[in-house]
Amino acid sequence: LPGYGDSPLAEMVVTAQGRVAFLDRVLQELGLQRPVLISPSMSGRFALPFLLVQGDQLAGFVPIAPVGTKDYTAEQYRRVQTPTLILYGDHDTVLAPQALQNLQHLPEHRVVVVPGAGHACYLDNPEGFHRALLGFLRQLK
Repeated sequence: LPGYGDSPLAEMVVTAQGRVAFLDRVLQELGLQRPVLISPSMSGRFALPFLLVQGDQLAGFVPIAPVGTKDYTAEQYRRVQTPTLILYGDHDTVLAPQALQNLQHLPEHRVVVVPGAGHACYLDNPEGFHRALLGFLRQLK
């Protein structure tokens, strides 16, 4: 993502609107229609504003202890109708509880806690992570 890792910061992603436009362009360039957006950690800065503005373009949303959840209100979350699987590791005691407290306002959500895993639950317990993810994907229309 622009501005993370070794990527230079792009002017367009400085604002939430710019991050929504960036993600929308990526999805268009890839030719994806109604994808499931998986958003671990820092990618929450891109995925959350996109979900709130253009969530109807998604078949599903999978936040994995994303940052930025406190930037939005319970009412904003309640308006989202995108099926959501909230995932986090049981050893992630800092970011995950905060994210869950905010994301639980999404009306179409379910929560899976990945056992024996920390913040990067997909790395710590890939089998548990994939089991939860595939179960969610199978239930989507």
